[in-house]
Amino acid sequence: MKTILDHIEHVKGKPHHIRRQVAFGVAAFTSVLIALVWLVGNYAAGTFAIRGSSFAASTGAESPVITTDGTDTTGLAGAAAGVTSADVPAHIEIIDTAPPAAPAVKQSEQTILPF
Repeated sequence: MKTILDHIEHVKGKPHHIRRQVAFGVAAFTSVLIALVWLVGNYAAGTFAIRGSSFAASTGAESPVITTDGTDTTGLAGAAAGVTSADVPAHIEIIDTAPPAAPAVKQSEQTILPF
């Protein structure tokens, strides 16, 4: 019976294309083995299990979640917290907070890139 060191010495004596085939074969086998262990481990742990009968039920989106009292309307989180009921239709309200300033007139210049 050959040991792994005897097999490595035997493969070292082979031509380059054979050694490359052996190297790719061992790498592919190792990758498949690692992927299989990962897949079986996740399957056994229930990571891939679908909980509930619908996407809304599995994500908990059946009832709205409010993280603030609705008075803070700064930023995206404040705008999302303003929704208090699932019966309210979605809408966007734009509120100007400052009067528009006169836009600065900027002269455009050509950019020359020497090659």
